Amino acid sequence: MAERKPDDKEARHDAHKEAVAEIGRPDAFVLHEVIRREGNEELRRDGGALFLSAFAAGLSIALSLIVPGVLKTHLPEGEWTKLLTTMGYAVGFLVVVLGRQQLFTENTITPILPLLHDRSAKTAWRVLRLWAIVLSGNILATLAIATVLAHTGAFEPSVKAAFAEISHQAIAFPFWDTVLKAIFAGWMIALMVWFLPATGTAAPLVIFLMTWLVSLCGLAHIVAGSVEAFYLVVTGAATMGEYAERFFVPTLVGNVFGGMTLVAVLNYGQVAPEVEESREVEEAEGGANRD
Repeated sequence: MAERKPDDKEARHDAHKEAVAEIGRPDAFVLHEVIRREGNEELRRDGGALFLSAFAAGLSIALSLIVPGVLKTHLPEGEWTKLLTTMGYAVGFLVVVLGRQQLFTENTITPILPLLHDRSAKTAWRVLRLWAIVLSGNILATLAIATVLAHTGAFEPSVKAAFAEISHQAIAFPFWDTVLKAIFAGWMIALMVWFLPATGTAAPLVIFLMTWLVSLCGLAHIVAGSVEAFYLVVTGAATMGEYAERFFVPTLVGNVFGGMTLVAVLNYGQVAPEVEESREVEEAEGGANRD
């Protein structure tokens, strides 16, 4: 029996590889492998391409302020109004995720799975490089688009007033309250990323529901919220210090913790034995190829 064990491992490994290639109704390990392989591809991407994709995402996510602002301006006041205006928040995420643009909160899970698979200094450095490039691209783009929204005539004064009213929520809470709001947001966005390989044609609905809930619950998202917070900065309603202290730092900490720890690490735990088995097979195959 002992001699057949490696063959059993290889058979299971091959079966999982086939399931990853043709995903139907995947188990947790197959979902893990799909996301891990996507993460490996992202870690190998050219830095310039990553930055441009991240910058595009930062511009696109402005729709998560623009659409709610326009809806808020034109809808009558009522208890039900918030249900509709917060739906507009999902538009930016639909564009970013379906357009395969680089959003920082997606990267709190996607590259972490390769790191858990290959716990080396080289992989850790590549994860930090990816985070730095994507976050800087996202944030610079949100500052640029917030400036355009505030200082051009693209939108009527009444819509700009709605932008300002919505944006005040970004810096309205104490530090630790914002951290907690960001943890929940990071958790929900990372769960969305985990679900997506299994959703098929239902992907837009999953993106819509998860991001609508982020807005409806008043949670903090580092990129979408930066459009709002920077809108206050460029209109003089807040300072860069307030942006950093009341929004950027607590939201970044919370989003990373929520996405990386609560999803990547905990979800990894349920498939860790299969991952270790898969790694053994891959190492054995690599050794055989070298021989």
